[in-house]
Amino acid sequence: MRRPTFSGIRNRIHESTLAERLGPGLITGAADDDPSGIATYSQAGAAFGYGLAWSMLLTYPLMCAIQLVSARVGRVTGKGLAANLGARLPVWLMTILLVGLFGANTINIGADFAAMGAAARLAIGANERIMAVIFAVVSLLLQLFIPYQRYANVLKWLTLALLAYVALVFVVKVDWPAFAKGLFLPTLDGRRAISTVVAVFGTTISPYLFFWQSSQEVEETEQDDEVEPLLDRPEQSQEVLRGIRIDTFIGMAASNIVGLAIIVATAATLHANGKTSISTAADAASALRPVAGDFAFVLFSLGIVGTGLLAVPVLAGSAAYAIGEARGWKTGLDEKPWQAVGFYGAIGAATLFGFAMSFTSIDPMKQLFFSAIINGVIAAPIMAAMMWIATSRDTMGEFVAPTALRIFGLAATLIMAVASIALLAT
Repeated sequence: MRRPTFSGIRNRIHESTLAERLGPGLITGAADDDPSGIATYSQAGAAFGYGLAWSMLLTYPLMCAIQLVSARVGRVTGKGLAANLGARLPVWLMTILLVGLFGANTINIGADFAAMGAAARLAIGANERIMAVIFAVVSLLLQLFIPYQRYANVLKWLTLALLAYVALVFVVKVDWPAFAKGLFLPTLDGRRAISTVVAVFGTTISPYLFFWQSSQEVEETEQDDEVEPLLDRPEQSQEVLRGIRIDTFIGMAASNIVGLAIIVATAATLHANGKTSISTAADAASALRPVAGDFAFVLFSLGIVGTGLLAVPVLAGSAAYAIGEARGWKTGLDEKPWQAVGFYGAIGAATLFGFAMSFTSIDPMKQLFFSAIINGVIAAPIMAAMMWIATSRDTMGEFVAPTALRIFGLAATLIMAVASIALLAT
């Protein structure tokens, strides 16, 4: 069989539309704005108005850098992040990181299901427990029985749920001079502000996103006969790495723009009307109704449901990829469940355990607090190991991370280490 030529691949890439180029990076960025993230951004806006808007400008380059590193590792080596980490880290350390990731993701899934059910109750008056069951079944079936390419397209369409929060900014009355001041003149007044910024960093730069994007880049190579790991086909590198950069920059921009929009919307409505204490995303939606009207309330509520349907499969899938790759199991969303039993078993376990947690009496915000602590503990070591891999010629060959990516990647790692310490301290 004739092997595809590089010129043919290059022409196909040039002729592809922007929508076709977007994939793992866009989905990863959108999944970052899950209901728990919405709750965190809502807290920032309600408590401090526009004062912490600057934090989203700071997270963008750092988030881009670390996600580019994870994507680059997967695309260059043809192996996911967990497989590469497992080859370098001691078994005991890798086990601790995997247990932490699975635990944090499961707790996060539970909080997301609870928020989605509550949002559905607020928006349409449905029973939140029944809606949580429906959301759990839909999320699980989506991963178990939808072929990868169709599944990826479904997730792409779900990213449109993020537009609800961008639209919300144009519905409410924004104090634009105060917003500009909050965006470009950083302030950090008091212990609560510090803990809120730490929470913003923790929900924006999360370990599950690293594993997901890296593994999705591997899936992309496995689904296209014309594409192989760059170590095997270095002549593809210029166009492929450019495509990854575009995808990642746009995906992370979507994540941060939506986070900023939520801060602005809640600052303009809740904070401006003296409602400075928000516990959950559903609380934020409920509080919006009397001060911003029914339309803003419905937009906010539907956004919670849409982003949850996007994020839960990513949370469960990233845990399954990490465990499966580290243990040498067959992994991949294009495999049939009976062909990759361990991989799909991990997806099912994360989804069902998370669903069970949404039925407990544990407050969703406490769940997110514990999840944030676990993520904070494991994020910095994972990021440090990622940078080690990305700068190793033994692993990456000629595709080691360039200087700019190293600088921003190391900066992100250092900031997350400091944020983790600050989280525990506050």
